[in-house]
Amino acid sequence: MSNTVHNPDQYMFDFKHIISHGRKKIGILIGAGAPVSVNIGKAGAYVPLIPNVAGLTDLIRAGLKDEFKEAFEGIEKQIHNSNIELALSRIRALAEVIGESKVCGLDATGFQSLSQKICSLIYEIVSKPLPAGENPFSDTISWINGINRNHPVEIFTTNYDLLFEEAMERVKTPYFDGFSGSKVPFFDPSSISNNDLPKRWVRLWKLHGSIGWSKSASGEIVRSNTDAGSTMVYPSHIKYDQTQSAPFSSLFERLKNFLLEPDTLLICSGFSFADAHISAKLSECMSANPSSALIALQYQNLDNEVYAAELASRCPNMSVYCRDGAIINGIKAPWKLGDPPSKNWEAIRAEYWKEGTFLLGDFKLLARFLAMSGGGKSKAIEPALEVATDE
Repeated sequence: MSNTVHNPDQYMFDFKHIISHGRKKIGILIGAGAPVSVNIGKAGAYVPLIPNVAGLTDLIRAGLKDEFKEAFEGIEKQIHNSNIELALSRIRALAEVIGESKVCGLDATGFQSLSQKICSLIYEIVSKPLPAGENPFSDTISWINGINRNHPVEIFTTNYDLLFEEAMERVKTPYFDGFSGSKVPFFDPSSISNNDLPKRWVRLWKLHGSIGWSKSASGEIVRSNTDAGSTMVYPSHIKYDQTQSAPFSSLFERLKNFLLEPDTLLICSGFSFADAHISAKLSECMSANPSSALIALQYQNLDNEVYAAELASRCPNMSVYCRDGAIINGIKAPWKLGDPPSKNWEAIRAEYWKEGTFLLGDFKLLARFLAMSGGGKSKAIEPALEVATDE
């Protein structure tokens, strides 16, 4: 780093002003690090509500037995930096093309069964209820509801879980996720492109699918929680090709259109930017629309957030805030406190800064900061800085 420094007080003063008024078009991009920030452990042990992608991959591997386990581990060895999404994509591709030939001990039918078993395990792992009482998902919805807004808040997430749905339903917050209907809700891309629902309705866009999605007998995507994951919809083999078809094409198009609208802000949390397809879409849109802005609140030190830093180096309207420093306007520099920007700022500073460390890369603390800015009640939360929460 150079001798240049960034003053966190200055940027958080501006950030707090933006999030506490309802005039800005605001979106939130949530990655796998968000539910990791929810601790359900007891006796001082840290146990995440839902693990990140690496943790999910480990649990899937441990849950497979016999020939399925051997095949899965064999597929992992064939993939550089393998994770559950990449492995599942390869497994589904093999199920469609190899017929009676065998790869890693399984033929097409075997890989189809392995795919269904993996989806069942994913369903079991991520089907966790939202903890009772205050939690970061409820805090986020509290912030959304606590401000009279000119534009609806749009939540984009790569997560399969139903935590945001549960948080909104607990407090009777209306939302739209692209599906219409009651008995068997169907995907309605025209409603996504029109985006003309009341502004008090939260938009929830699940970019990588959901445990609440399945395919009907006619092959249509529907929302249903009755199937234990055997027909769940994720981006399938060749993720980039799959995102060109419904429902993923419509959801990625909504992300694109949001970022191309004038004067928008996308707040990112728990997202590592390692997903090349999403990062490419963000880069394309940020370059095309200089009036848009992206603030990535990252959990690790700046040197460890290589994917976010690489993207910010190409997009001056993207800022990356890390524990020890930031990239702002393309300039990488450490944090250094300055004079408080207003009276009584020390109390606000304690919400995002402690002992030389910027705290809001932890989704739990970011959500609390948002809730406080939207009129939520204050509650001291000790940051669990030792727990990595990025995807």
